[in-house]
Amino acid sequence: MKKRTGLLALLLTLALTLAACGGEKYEAQAINEATDVCVICKMAVKDDQYATQIVTKDGQSLKFDDIGCLNTWKTENGTDTIGAAFVRDYNSKQWLRYEKAYYVYDSSIQTPMAYGIVSFEKEEDAQSFIDEQGAGKLMTADDLANHSWEVNRDMMNMDGHGHSDSSGDAGMDGHMSDGENGHSAEEEGHDDGGQAS
Repeated sequence: MKKRTGLLALLLTLALTLAACGGEKYEAQAINEATDVCVICKMAVKDDQYATQIVTKDGQSLKFDDIGCLNTWKTENGTDTIGAAFVRDYNSKQWLRYEKAYYVYDSSIQTPMAYGIVSFEKEEDAQSFIDEQGAGKLMTADDLANHSWEVNRDMMNMDGHGHSDSSGDAGMDGHMSDGENGHSAEEEGHDDGGQAS
């Protein structure tokens, strides 16, 4: 009887270990400001609260300077190859799973490519941001699936930054609002044919 109980315990432990290791674990990679560029707009990706990334099922890390660029990639490439998508908490800059974050959208929120969406780990932090700004709509990842993904063209025209049909000026600690943190092709060593000024 003791042998049987010991064998059952060993098999149960083995089964639990295999179950824990069975699923793929995807982790966000650190941003390297010296080399990382947005897969969509080719602007430098800053190590800030606007950075997002997709880790593909084969382990590639695709980095984006704005959640709108991440959405553009998903629209163009589908979601079948995505292992996990990550955004950052606006306050702590910690990586969060895209589907677990809370979002605030308002066209007046200045983000690198003027999509006007910021992300938070906690719903109450997102609501506090809305209360402080006096504007914004609280959203989830499910809500983003039906979002219009419009660009604030007024912001786009302020600095002349952009890619294809979208762009913007970042504020609220965004990285296109000042020369020190701006996405400049010359500063970043990119020649993107007029995509940056």
